[in-house]
Amino acid sequence: MDLRKLKTLIDLVAESAIEELEVTEGESKVRIVKSSPNAHNQVVMVPQQQAYAPVAAPVAAAPVAAAPAAPAAAAVPEGHIVKSPMVGTFYRSSAPGAPAFVEVGKEVKEGDTLCIIEAMKLLNEIDADKGGVVKQILVENGQPVEFGQPLFVLG
Repeated sequence: MDLRKLKTLIDLVAESAIEELEVTEGESKVRIVKSSPNAHNQVVMVPQQQAYAPVAAPVAAAPVAAAPAAPAAAAVPEGHIVKSPMVGTFYRSSAPGAPAFVEVGKEVKEGDTLCIIEAMKLLNEIDADKGGVVKQILVENGQPVEFGQPLFVLG
């Protein structure tokens, strides 16, 4: 599913009175659940073969997991933070053994590829939304990432 479509769906849920939205497109299934007025919307993408039971646990656990992330966010240095637009697996390079897209201290321009996030066997290039110098890389290669999780700090 296209990232722009996901953002549009999240905005629609946030602006409406509905609490939950599920959309199936091909073999992709997206479920957006509004947990409370103060919490962020949760997006979970699951292959169509999976049952709903595994989906309910991560959505319910997300608000609990968000509490420890707040102190970590306070430790992030000042600068422009590039956040993950989706849930998936973070990769610094295009293939194992290939050089990383960016390193700390490298200057990037708007539109330069910073990393890849694999979601549902699709590799999504994450581009810089602003130019600057990479001050910090906040995620390790191969680590799972959440929607909205900080990935890079640009200065």
